[in-house]
Amino acid sequence: MVDDGIIIKGNKDGLNAVINFNKFRDFDDMLENLIKKLQKGKKFYEGSTLKIDTELKFMNGKDLKRLKDILFKEFLIEECILEENDDKSSKVFNGINEGRTKFVRKTIRSGQSINYNGNLVVIGDTNPGSEITATGNIIVLGRIKGKVYAGMGGNDRAIIAAFSLEPQIIQIADIVSRSPEDGNRPQYPEVARIKEGSIVVEPYLLNKYV
Repeated sequence: MVDDGIIIKGNKDGLNAVINFNKFRDFDDMLENLIKKLQKGKKFYEGSTLKIDTELKFMNGKDLKRLKDILFKEFLIEECILEENDDKSSKVFNGINEGRTKFVRKTIRSGQSINYNGNLVVIGDTNPGSEITATGNIIVLGRIKGKVYAGMGGNDRAIIAAFSLEPQIIQIADIVSRSPEDGNRPQYPEVARIKEGSIVVEPYLLNKYV
């Protein structure tokens, strides 16, 4: 078998793609080859989970957005997981810039739960009665109205961010809090983090958390 830098295999959990960046000139070259390879089985990918093992240091935020947009919009993949392909078991989730990340493109409904050993990004809402848990950070591109637990390996530097932060229960590391019941919610994204032993919620400010 010719090693062209991308290996895609199916398993009981979905699809697994191993990408070796040393085989490509740059991100654009890799993306072009990945698209060609995925096109061959496009009709089988709808609603599936794709795990990508690669060297994440070769991709910046703009690259990741382009990659996710193509996977979600062109191939209709439901979930995308990005992992470092070296020594995954010892990866420490420290701060907001490290660790494997799972992208979930759907609303988490009442009674549903997601538990992930890494950072979790939900493109949708989390409804009352739902539960999401991550050992890393949790980012919701929508509303949080269920239970949300971040930093569950003891990472007190983890954050929880959402366009609308109205959780039933919020927990970071071992600190637990409940959403205030005043009913008045700001019309801007917010970030929850631990500060001086308590969970504080602040407006999202560009560049403050990166």
